[in-house]
Amino acid sequence: HSERRKIFGEDEELIKKKVKKALDVGLLCILCVGETLEERERGETKEVVKRQVLSALEGLPSLKGLTIAYEPVWAIGTGKVATPEQACEVHAFIRELIKEDIRILYGGSVKPENARGLLEKEEIDGALVGGASLKVSSFSEIVRIAEEV
Repeated sequence: HSERRKIFGEDEELIKKKVKKALDVGLLCILCVGETLEERERGETKEVVKRQVLSALEGLPSLKGLTIAYEPVWAIGTGKVATPEQACEVHAFIRELIKEDIRILYGGSVKPENARGLLEKEEIDGALVGGASLKVSSFSEIVRIAEEV
């Protein structure tokens, strides 16, 4: 998660080790990747996501048990959300990179008001819900929407 990168200083090498260890012991693992607002504005989204994904997956014999979540840092807890089109573009890019069938979730201020637009997109396999999961009514509504689409 980007907060672990920022607050605890976890770098690509440590994240790679943690992903490998989690998968080695049979845990399900969600790898969160995403760019800052400054990186997006400089047109570096794909470069940043590519570096994060390829670094974390380097040397893994299998991706079994792994899910990737595209979670733009600029959308976490800010109320801002990537448009469905922006999210789909990055999800498609990640699929191109890894060339394996793997679940890719969208995270970043997912709430009932925007969940349908995101989850209706074929490239988006689900949502990594943050703050909206703390309120039962909001989370229940997101689950209901996910079941419908």
